[in-house]
Amino acid sequence: MAQIVVIGAGMGGLATAARLATIGHRVTVCEAGPTHGGMVGQYQRDGFRFDTGPTLLTLPAVYRDLMLKTGRTRLEDEVELRPVDPGSLHLLPDGTRFELANASRAKVVQALDDALGAGAGTRWGELLERGRGVWEATRRPLLEEPLPDDPTPLHRDPYLPAKRRRLLGRPVSTLAEVAARELRDPRLTALLDEYALRSGIDPRRAPASLTALPYMEQSFGVWYVTGGIRALADAVRRRCEQRRVELRFDARVERVLGRERVEGVLLADGTRLDAEVVIAGADPRGFTAGAAAPAAPDDTPGRLTVLLALRGDRPDGVPHRTVVHAAEREDELDALFGPDARLSARPTVQLLRPDDPTLAPAGHEAALLTVTVPGQARYDWTVPGRADAHADAVLAHAAPELRARLLWREVRTPADTERETGAPGGGVPGPALAGADGAFLRTANRTALPGLYLVGGGAHPGGGLARVGMSATVTAELVGTP
Repeated sequence: MAQIVVIGAGMGGLATAARLATIGHRVTVCEAGPTHGGMVGQYQRDGFRFDTGPTLLTLPAVYRDLMLKTGRTRLEDEVELRPVDPGSLHLLPDGTRFELANASRAKVVQALDDALGAGAGTRWGELLERGRGVWEATRRPLLEEPLPDDPTPLHRDPYLPAKRRRLLGRPVSTLAEVAARELRDPRLTALLDEYALRSGIDPRRAPASLTALPYMEQSFGVWYVTGGIRALADAVRRRCEQRRVELRFDARVERVLGRERVEGVLLADGTRLDAEVVIAGADPRGFTAGAAAPAAPDDTPGRLTVLLALRGDRPDGVPHRTVVHAAEREDELDALFGPDARLSARPTVQLLRPDDPTLAPAGHEAALLTVTVPGQARYDWTVPGRADAHADAVLAHAAPELRARLLWREVRTPADTERETGAPGGGVPGPALAGADGAFLRTANRTALPGLYLVGGGAHPGGGLARVGMSATVTAELVGTP
């Protein structure tokens, strides 16, 4: 039985703590802030509640496994989980609109054929099939196993382009090249780009292996947790408490102790906690000089979120998720990823309107808009009026019909994310991806200092609720049994 300290009560830290306590370790979680969840925050006001981080769940099997392994209960025993159907409504700048079914590739193909013309759905379906090949090639080494000492095999992109395209020239290497050579329709390109933008990645640089993301979503589905994703964070915290994990809040770790191997941690109030293992669920550079920096740089894009408190009930038939695509693709990409960070006036926006009466007072609706924007490291969100002005533009672009129902709104920026979670620049780490010479891999979970491990979105296998849960599984297995 080892004494273990976990730094950070984010989803990765809590899930790791629950797994290790279940197999007999003594685990203490030290969280610098007053609450748990990390990126999975919640804003409450006047009876309204909004998720301020992730809003939907993919691959719920990751958290089903966590609940089963740490308490022999089903995830559905801990939270109410339901599929989002339709999976999304898409609005294109030329006025085209179409709904994509949840977890039904056949219905997606048919919807695209109907909306974009015969053959469009077939080309998208063929791309998803090649994304399946990426998923099968990388699932174990990229998601379920520790990053190998020699990650060179993961520097090669496993994406196999369409044979007829491969014969016309060099193989595609980026997501943008996949779109240009295999989808051959700017409307399908917009659909593919959204997966990269949602992850804070430039599709012009993203490896073709990112096609695994739409394959996963449209094959395995998207799920909503009643009460918001914060309810999932609460369930993981409860599991920690059931496993007798000691949770310390407002307990900032100043330093990891030990030179040859981990000996414990020193808290900001001077308290020393001895430990044989320390697991960092936060950026480790702040408390140990020997730790590697997370692979996600400080200039990773973040999210602007506009929380909307609306008078009146949610109308029947409104989709849970609507994606309003950018008016000008190149303008949006240059604004986000060009040398001079700026804001696109009409960017790609996600509008979320969950059918969940627990989020608002009776007779009202809670909705939110999210858009990928430059992080605080590249664009100063603290300039007075800047965030409000962009929120006005985003609302006018994506949901002008909601302005007449607006009671109030709250605007959250990457500067808020950085302040509340400690994420450098308020960036949101994206998933690990194979290819591109390892540029999109994350930092290994095991560090050079014996006894020090990393977990969470900045570590292998990257950001997103599912991958953070996988990171916890990998890290707990590296630590092992007493």
